[in-house]
Amino acid sequence: MERVERFLDNLPSMDLMRSEKMALVQLIIPVESAHRAVSYLGELGLLQFRDLNADKSPFQRTFVNQVKRCGEMSRKLRFLKDQISKAGLLSFARPAMEPDVELEDLEVQLAEHEHELIEMNSNSEKLRQTYNELLEFKIVLQKAGGFLLSSNGHVVAEETELNENIFSHNNYTDTASLLEQEMEPGPSNQSGLRFISGIICQSKILRFERMLFRATRGNMLFNQAPADEEIMDPITTEMVEKTVFVVFFSGEQARTKILKICEAFGANCYSVPEDITKQRQVTRDVSSHLSELDATLDAGIRHRNKALSSMDFHMTKWMNVVRREKAVYDTLNMLNFDVTKKCLVGEGWCPVFAKSQIQDALQRATFDCNSQVGIIFHDMDAVESPPTYFRTDHFTNAYQEIVDAYGIGRYQEANPAVYTVITFPFLFAVMFGDWGHGICLLLVALVLLARESKLSNRKLGSMEMLFGGRYVLLLMSLFSIYCGLIYNEFFSVPFHIFGGSAYKCRDTTCSDAHTAGLIKFRDPYPFGVDPSWRGSRSELPFLNSLKMKMSILLGITQMNLGIILSYFNARFFKSSLDIRYQFVPQMIFLNCLFGYLSLLIIIKWCTGSQADLYHVMIYMFLSPTDDLGENQLFWGQRSLQIILLILALIAVPWMLFPKPFILKKLHSERFQGRTYGMLGTSEMDLDLEPDSARQYHDEFNFSEVFVHQMIHSIEFVLGAVSNTASYLRLWALSLAHSELSTVFYEKVLLLSWGYDNLVIRLVGLAIFAFATTFVLLMMETLSAFLHALRLHWVEFQTKFYHGDGYKFRPLNFALIPDDED
Repeated sequence: MERVERFLDNLPSMDLMRSEKMALVQLIIPVESAHRAVSYLGELGLLQFRDLNADKSPFQRTFVNQVKRCGEMSRKLRFLKDQISKAGLLSFARPAMEPDVELEDLEVQLAEHEHELIEMNSNSEKLRQTYNELLEFKIVLQKAGGFLLSSNGHVVAEETELNENIFSHNNYTDTASLLEQEMEPGPSNQSGLRFISGIICQSKILRFERMLFRATRGNMLFNQAPADEEIMDPITTEMVEKTVFVVFFSGEQARTKILKICEAFGANCYSVPEDITKQRQVTRDVSSHLSELDATLDAGIRHRNKALSSMDFHMTKWMNVVRREKAVYDTLNMLNFDVTKKCLVGEGWCPVFAKSQIQDALQRATFDCNSQVGIIFHDMDAVESPPTYFRTDHFTNAYQEIVDAYGIGRYQEANPAVYTVITFPFLFAVMFGDWGHGICLLLVALVLLARESKLSNRKLGSMEMLFGGRYVLLLMSLFSIYCGLIYNEFFSVPFHIFGGSAYKCRDTTCSDAHTAGLIKFRDPYPFGVDPSWRGSRSELPFLNSLKMKMSILLGITQMNLGIILSYFNARFFKSSLDIRYQFVPQMIFLNCLFGYLSLLIIIKWCTGSQADLYHVMIYMFLSPTDDLGENQLFWGQRSLQIILLILALIAVPWMLFPKPFILKKLHSERFQGRTYGMLGTSEMDLDLEPDSARQYHDEFNFSEVFVHQMIHSIEFVLGAVSNTASYLRLWALSLAHSELSTVFYEKVLLLSWGYDNLVIRLVGLAIFAFATTFVLLMMETLSAFLHALRLHWVEFQTKFYHGDGYKFRPLNFALIPDDED
C-alpha cells in the first residue's frame, strides 16, 4: 500500500486539475466611494458578492429607486431600438472611443429623445391618416363616377338582375323590391333614388355585401370595383388592398342602416357629387392636397430617420452604460447599509490570486472619489463551501462547458476537462474515423476560426453552439483524419498511402480480391489497416475483431484513469478511508476481471493465438479449475485466473463493510469525549476525514450510511460490467459509419457512374453529395458526438466526479447579457 501511494505521489502535480483557491472576504466601503468601487470591481470581474439582504424583497432595499430608474431607461432604449429597427436603418460604424456619459445626463437625453420620437410618430400618424383619407377619396371619386353615370341605364338593370340571382337563396324573394319600383319610368325616379359611396378592405367585401342585402331586404343595388393601388395602414405600416363600393337605395331608414353597417365593418364613406363638373373640380383639389401632403410626409420621414440615425450612432454606448449601472445598483442592494457609520458592508468570494488586484481597484476607487476614509478589505472564515472557478480561454472554454453540463465540480475537486480536451475528440474520432470526412469537418472548423473575430460579437442564433464549439470541432476533425488513416478509409475507399500491400492473391482465381485466397508475401503494412482487407471475405471478421478489442482496451484505460483520479481526490482531501476502502478494492476488482481481459487481448495480438477469449472469460467464473486446453495463452494462466477471481470476490466486501463500521466507531469515540489521536493512527484524525467522518458527526445514522455504501458498491460492481460493454459503442458506430459510407459510394456513386448517360451520372453525384453531407457529416457527427458525451459523463466521470458544486459567478460587466432588462 505504501509503495502504491509513493508511486502515485511521484506522478506529475495535479494542481492544474484543481479549481482556483477561493477566499471569503469582507468589504467595508464608505458611502461616497461605494458606487465607484463596485464599478471598478465589475470591470475587474473577479469578485462574487453574497446577498446579505436575501430576506428583503426588492422593494425594501436601499437602492430600489436607482434600479427603477435604470429599468425605465432600459425600456426607453428598447423603444428607441425598436423604432430604429422598424425604420430599417443600417447601423453606423461605432467610434473606437466614445466619451463617457453620466447616468443623470443620459436619463435626460433619453427622456427628450422618447418625447421627440413619440411626438414625431403622432404627427406622422395624423398626416398619414389624412393622406390616406384623401387618397381613398380620390379613388372613390374615380371609381364611383362610372357607377353614377350608368345609374339610369341598362347597366343598373343588369346588375339588379344579377344581384337577385346571387341572393335568390334567401327568403326575401317574395317581397317586392322597392329599388325595382324606383327604376321604372316615372316622375319619382330621380327624386327617390339615393346612394352611399365609400371604400373598404378587400377581405371584408363579401361579408359586407351580404349584410347590406339582409339589412335592406334586397332593396339596394351594390356596385364594387377594386382600388388601383394599395393603401398603407398608419398604425401597422402594412399595405392593405381595398375595394370601392357604391350602394344605391331608397328611404331614410335604409340610409341609417347602411351607415351603421359601414361603421361596423370599418368602411370609410365619402360624399361624391353627382355632377360631373363638380367631380372633376373636387378631384383636382384632392390631387393638389395629396401632392402637398406627400412632400410633407417625405420631409417628416427624412427628419425622423436623421434623428434615429443619430440615436443609433450612440445606442451601443447608452445600452452598455445602463446595463452597467443597473448591475452596480443591483450589487449595492446586496450589501448591508450601516446608517450609524455611513458605510456599506459586503461579503463575497474571490480567487486567492486576485486579492492584490481587488485591493488595487479599491484603492483606486478611494483615490478617484477623494474619500478621506479608505475601503477595508480583509479575509473571513468560511463555513459554507466556496464556489468553483476554473480559468479558461477560447480553446479550453468549450471543453469546460461540456463538463459543466453534467454538473459543476465540487470545490477543489479534480477537473475532468483537463483530460476531456484529448479524450473527447479522440473517442469521437474512433467512431467517426474517415480521413475524407475528417477533412470536410476540418474545413468547416477552419472557416469558423478564420471568421472568429467577426462572428464573436454577433448573435448567431442556431449557429451559436457550432461556433462556440469551433475548437472542439477542430480537434475532432484532426483526430478523425488520424483514425481514418489508421482505418485506411477515404469516403470508404482504401488507398496505398504508405506503400504496397503485404498480401497478394494465391492464384488467378482471386484477382478480384473477393475470396479468402490471400497470402502474405512481405512485411506488414507500415501504418494502419492493410488496403487488401477491403472487399475481401475476411474484411468484416477482421475489422470487427480489431475494433471490438480496441474498444475494450480504450474503455478499460479510461475507467482506470477515472479511478486513479478518485485517488487524487481522496489524497487531496486527506480522506484515507476513501483510499483504503474505495480506491484500492475498485482497482483490484476492475483489473482482476476486465484488466485481465485487456491483457489477454494484447497477448493474443502479440502471439497470434487462436484462443477463444469468450470461452476463457466465461469458464473463468463457471469452471475456474478446468484445463484451458487450446485456449491457454501462457504458462500458469489457470492459476493466475483463480487468484484474480479470488481477489475480485474479496474486493466486493472490502468496498462494502469496513467504511461504515469505521465511521460508526469514530462517531462513538467522539460521542464519549475521546480524541481521535487515541486511535494511534494519523489517518483517523478528524481533520483528515472531511469527506468521510465529519459529515456524520452531527447526526450519524449507521443504517443510512451502510445503505449508501451498499448502493455505491453494487453500482460499481454492476457498472464495471455495463460500462465495459458500453464502450463497445465505439466499435458499433465505427462499423455503422464505415458501412453507410460504403453503401453510398458503391450503390449510388459507382452505380450511377456505370451509365453512359451524363444526366444519370450528375444525379448520382448529387445524391452522393447530399447523403454524404446530411447523413454522414451531420447526422453521424451528431450521433458520435452524443455517444462520446455519454462515455465521458457516465463511464468516466462517475468514477471520481461528484459535480455537486456551484459555479463562481462574479460581477463582470463583460458577461452581462445584451437582452437583460
